[in-house]
Amino acid sequence: MSEKKQQVSRRQFLNYTLTGVGGFMAAGMLAPMVRFAIDPVLQPAAQGNYQAVAQLDEITNEPQRFDWTMDQVDGWYESTVTKSAWVYRNDNDEIIALSPVCKHLGCFVSWAGSEDYPDQFFCPCHDGRYFKDGENVPGTPPAAPLDEYEFKTEEGTLYLGKAKPKGGVI
Repeated sequence: MSEKKQQVSRRQFLNYTLTGVGGFMAAGMLAPMVRFAIDPVLQPAAQGNYQAVAQLDEITNEPQRFDWTMDQVDGWYESTVTKSAWVYRNDNDEIIALSPVCKHLGCFVSWAGSEDYPDQFFCPCHDGRYFKDGENVPGTPPAAPLDEYEFKTEEGTLYLGKAKPKGGVI
């Protein structure tokens, strides 16, 4: 009834020990990298994507520029960002909120920014023009209309959300 006891050789012991220590060290180096990669996914979504911008009684038929600030989080970097929108009421008394960023090169457009085109949005970078509804003027550099902000109104206040592309290429 003698059982053969398997003994671990010195070489096997060193092999097991070094493999275990190496695996422990590799896990210690990889854990922060994995955490860095998946941490933003695990963070809760920002609450309240809409920001108060203006009172409804301030909005007229003429486009007005409204600026607001909001806190922005990029991974671990937090900053305060100023955003802008051109807001007006159209002929049907509906609120239109357009992004001021030109779709050609990203410059800022302004309402009646050119003496030659007083009833259009004008981009000074390359003479880009947009009609009042945000549609690009054919034959000018922008190939797409201005983005339009999502919005909601509550208790006499206009809240703007994200800017969404308005449509395709004309």
